[in-house]
Amino acid sequence: MKKIPEGAKQHTTAGPYSPVLEVSDFKKLVVISGQAPLDMEGNLMGDTIEEQTLYTLKNCEEQLKRAGCTFEDVFKVNAYMADLDEWPRFNVVYREHMPEPFPVRTAIGTSLLQNFKIEIEMWAAK
Repeated sequence: MKKIPEGAKQHTTAGPYSPVLEVSDFKKLVVISGQAPLDMEGNLMGDTIEEQTLYTLKNCEEQLKRAGCTFEDVFKVNAYMADLDEWPRFNVVYREHMPEPFPVRTAIGTSLLQNFKIEIEMWAAK
């Protein structure tokens, strides 16, 4: 359903993302709102970017699951970060959980609510 078009290339310093993806033959588009490192009671989970990324990805996975999707179905990710200097550390956790071909991705440095270090939004097709 999703693939990197033949001949698509990206620079050698690229992280775990695809430069372009083709998405075809899907019947359902699923978009999850920005997920944060919060438990169901609204408590902040984790102090480091690694801990917060892991918890945020778990929240993303749960929302996708409710719509009948998995990370395999994700084609677009927007990552909002409070500190872009933590980008390499974020990528380590992200790479461990996202399957290839990696979704296309945008990273934005911004102020976030509470003490969030990360917020992640995903688009999936099934």
